[in-house]
Amino acid sequence: MAQKPSIPKGTRDFGPEEMIKRTYIFDTIKSVFHTYGFLPLETPAMENLSTLLGKYGDEGDKLLFKVLNSGDFFKGVDTADLNEEKRNLLATKICEKGLRYDLTVPFARYVVQHQSEIAFPFRRYQIQPVWRADRPQKGRYREFYQCDVDIIGSRSLVNEVELIEIVAEVFRKLGIRITLKMNNRKILYGIAETIGHADKMIDITVAIDKLEKIGLEAVEEELSTKGISEESIAALRPILSLSGSYSEKLAALHEIIGGSETGVKGIEEMETIFALTEKIGTDLDIDLDLSLARGLNYYTGAIFEVKARDFAIGSICGGGRYDDLTGIFGMPNVSGVGISFGADRIYDVMCGLNLFPTDSGMTARALFLNLGGEELTASLIELKKLRSMGIPCEIYPDNAKMKKQMEYANRRAIPYVIIIGSDERASGQVSLKNMVSGEQKTIPTDALPEYLAVRE
Repeated sequence: MAQKPSIPKGTRDFGPEEMIKRTYIFDTIKSVFHTYGFLPLETPAMENLSTLLGKYGDEGDKLLFKVLNSGDFFKGVDTADLNEEKRNLLATKICEKGLRYDLTVPFARYVVQHQSEIAFPFRRYQIQPVWRADRPQKGRYREFYQCDVDIIGSRSLVNEVELIEIVAEVFRKLGIRITLKMNNRKILYGIAETIGHADKMIDITVAIDKLEKIGLEAVEEELSTKGISEESIAALRPILSLSGSYSEKLAALHEIIGGSETGVKGIEEMETIFALTEKIGTDLDIDLDLSLARGLNYYTGAIFEVKARDFAIGSICGGGRYDDLTGIFGMPNVSGVGISFGADRIYDVMCGLNLFPTDSGMTARALFLNLGGEELTASLIELKKLRSMGIPCEIYPDNAKMKKQMEYANRRAIPYVIIIGSDERASGQVSLKNMVSGEQKTIPTDALPEYLAVRE
């Protein structure tokens, strides 16, 4: 017996019912993006590897899926390049392209490449899959969709406030209760500077970003292996343990890192963002989380992360301010800020909490039975009328036994079956069967749209 085909670990098939639910998520997010005036964009699945490498830090570079060159990909490779020490160099010689790791770096590349065509500030959204060579586990996939929204070409903190509003609106519409965690990379630099290790800011942020996953003790062990002194680790400990409201934490930070010009700038930025958010009003649960670092090196200001409050899973949304991402492509001093919704994790949360609308899995409101002959013609005529009114419905294609056609409607969870036999055709009526209650009635043909309308 032939072995069944399979798919790579960390990827998934989505059947029709799942796709309907995923489309519901995409459409909901997209509708909010449109409301806020963002424009759609798509970029290729593959980018030149030179575009991707060095943008995500060492850990991010390791997770890039690299694409072998066409034809003889070993052409021009010296046997000396095959040793372990030159593995990264070898990869760049035999792989000129890679699958995108996120949507932000390709977006920056697009902005630089098309700068003469863009009106700044440029507000764009992008909903596409990304790939990471990560270890698959619950809520973590190698192929997953991101729904990004970015504003580039403006340093105004109003943009951060707009993103907070977008987060609130998206998750309100999806019915997910969330906590929005925020921090600022300038504050993190100020902390590193205050404890005497500004030169190891990246090492510090990478380590403390794991605090929630591995705990304080493990974070301190990692910091020690990176050359952070015991005195500095001891000075960091109370900062990570600060509690209270975000205003209380910011006040405490003024006292602790007030000697760092960069750190104070970060505190002032967060005070402005929180003040504006409070003035316009928000129901969001917002937490200033000083362990939040967002491992990507390109962030320079406010950073965001969203956690579901009622479902155990990693972050379902994240992003932040990047002041010079386009500079690496030759267009310096163009600041941007963006946030990305993780559609796959949002899907898992909504399935786990049963948050999808009850009719989100239906593709058709009604099935016309196929009785053949003139009855088939009459059914096709009524089917066309209903479809012209925007009512999704279908007809069973074969003149099969009625039991088989009814079973099909049940398996598809189609709520109504419409029967046009010789008697119904002669009287200008149809028999309408409710597949949920089992009730069957005869109604005038022109009353069908009212009966098939979706009622909230």
